[in-house]
Amino acid sequence: MGNKNCNKRIEVPGKLPKKSKKRKKKCKPEPCHEDAASCSSTCSCNSKSAAPKTAHLTNDCVLVNSLVGTKSVQKVAEVTLPLTVFEGLGVLEDIVSINVVPNTDAITQNVRVIRDKVVNIGLIPATITITIAGIELPVTLSTTIPFQEHTDFPGACPEDTVQEAPLEVEGIFTQPGVPVLTGPLGIDLVEGILFKIILRTTITVTRPVIQDRFGRVCDVNPNRCDNSTTPPSFTLPAPDDDNGLL
Repeated sequence: MGNKNCNKRIEVPGKLPKKSKKRKKKCKPEPCHEDAASCSSTCSCNSKSAAPKTAHLTNDCVLVNSLVGTKSVQKVAEVTLPLTVFEGLGVLEDIVSINVVPNTDAITQNVRVIRDKVVNIGLIPATITITIAGIELPVTLSTTIPFQEHTDFPGACPEDTVQEAPLEVEGIFTQPGVPVLTGPLGIDLVEGILFKIILRTTITVTRPVIQDRFGRVCDVNPNRCDNSTTPPSFTLPAPDDDNGLL
């Protein structure tokens, strides 16, 4: 026969009775819905998704841009148009006033870097309005004025990256009476009007380099600045409606 007292709790004077540990209620793999009533109140159904893991780099090097230099430069847009393109304008004496409004928001330009130089070729749209004596309404012509500039930039090499601040207009000049075509013995065959716009911008040249954790850098292309016996040749794309550098 077994001992009748084996199932009795033994109490020791001066000590609190030990409480039996409650087992945690296991959650069944039930799908959770938006309404909390369908989920058990003692189980957490909305488990958090795993946090994104930190990417492990293959080495301690990173790709950064090194500043080659920055410079404030001027560009000149210039064109000479014959008087015949302005309807009703026959002689220079009939010109009352000339007004030129450039559209700096629609400028298109190409940029290329050769050794120690940054070369720009572009177009600036402009609206030219001429008031003619004897004609009630002024004559308006929409055209584009080409510009080009090569900026000395010591240290610049092919494959460098060029960034430019938006072009600003510094001055607009017009000069009637400029010969467009000159015949024998210096006789002017066609006269025209010279239009010139002075633009200003800031050019910044950068170069992609590899930097290690000690701050040491090396060029992504170590041969970019090598001298070549053959001058570089470029065929630039035609201007389109995309503003900025091409």
